[in-house]
Amino acid sequence: MDNNSGFNPQQSLQLIESMINRAKDNFAEGGFIYLVWGWTVFVLSLTQFILLHFFQYPQHYMVWMFSWLILIYQFVYLRKKRSQQKVHTYTDYIISYVWITFMILIFLLGFLIGRLTTGEYYTHINPIILALYGMPIFLTGIIMRFRPLIFGGIGCWMLSVLTTFIHTYDYQFLMIPLAMLIAWIIPGYMLRAKHKKQLS
Repeated sequence: MDNNSGFNPQQSLQLIESMINRAKDNFAEGGFIYLVWGWTVFVLSLTQFILLHFFQYPQHYMVWMFSWLILIYQFVYLRKKRSQQKVHTYTDYIISYVWITFMILIFLLGFLIGRLTTGEYYTHINPIILALYGMPIFLTGIIMRFRPLIFGGIGCWMLSVLTTFIHTYDYQFLMIPLAMLIAWIIPGYMLRAKHKKQLS
């Protein structure tokens, strides 16, 4: 077989490695949008806990309406970033669709639980969301070969199980900011720091 007709195994591995490294760079360069989401969910979940636990505010869930502003900001930001980005890797493509799938499932799950369950269905929301949130974190870590994200995804799954043992509904909300720290905020800062170190 003529090696000039295509990649040899070593060249193929080098190409895959370069694609993964490029995806890490893209993630680190634009990583602040993920940190924005991490901090947004962190603050909103704590705010909801305070409103529910200390003030017994019946519409405590309304704090999440603020997330729509972040969603609009993300759409504008990513559209501008894509227009400026010269290189789009297949790894970037996969990661973006992992997160699109997650967003669809979150909205679909909220709708289905509300429609199909009776009684205090909302007491089941937090464990399920944590379990679901672990999926894109874990897959992103696997695709990028970045262990802090892998451990963060596993951490979300462990917290989802732990949440089922917390019988007081309002205290379940404290698991969400903890998940944001271990799964997204800390790994996000670690990846950005690693990227800045490589550039220096």
